[in-house]
Amino acid sequence: MASPTEELLLSAARNNAEWCAAVCRTGGFGPHAWSSAHRTPPLYPDAVTLTRDASAAALVAGIDTGSPGCSVKDSFAALDLAPAGFEVLFEAHWIHRPAGAAQTAPAARPAALRWARVTAAGELAAWEAAWDGEESTGLFHPGLLGEDFAFLAGHDAAGRIAAGAAANRTGRVVGISNVFTAAGTPADEAWTGALAALSGIWPGLDVVGYESGDDLDTAVHHGFTPLGPLRVWLHSA
Repeated sequence: MASPTEELLLSAARNNAEWCAAVCRTGGFGPHAWSSAHRTPPLYPDAVTLTRDASAAALVAGIDTGSPGCSVKDSFAALDLAPAGFEVLFEAHWIHRPAGAAQTAPAARPAALRWARVTAAGELAAWEAAWDGEESTGLFHPGLLGEDFAFLAGHDAAGRIAAGAAANRTGRVVGISNVFTAAGTPADEAWTGALAALSGIWPGLDVVGYESGDDLDTAVHHGFTPLGPLRVWLHSA
């Protein structure tokens, strides 16, 4: 029987794979991985492992390594993809926040943003532009505005989107990703506002995700605990 931490890792990996599948609108799920035979959009992997038993050879055989940018999310940092022409792009840690956890980061100032859930295609385009530096490309399509997905926007006094996050619900967990702030907005404000909004949308559910570096430290300050490492591999040939 898997330990509670292992169960959370499995849930986090599955949640992230479901998010990638929904954004990319391609690929399929097997017992050990989600993968796409066709190249996925920029910033999104061509495969995400779901278990520690995923086979490197089977994974590589099912994705398009002939096109530039092919990548694999090794959810348990368990694969050696170097012999197949991959190199490690970055490493990160899965994180977990129990439902109702207190945020330990001190408030630098009173909350200055008004948070709301994105509900329309035009709002989603504005959210993506704020997230991607005003270069919306339609990566986040209107099909993601369903009940199991949430795009959260923190608006400043002028109505501008100054912070945001995306989330998806799978089973008993909610995955948080794409947390961002505009210039001049403290990172803590994005996490505080997004987590408060999520607790209202899906009360009683744990929150998972992955972060690295300073972003990992910020997440820990907001009640998250690191669960285990992951790696993203990029095909270098």
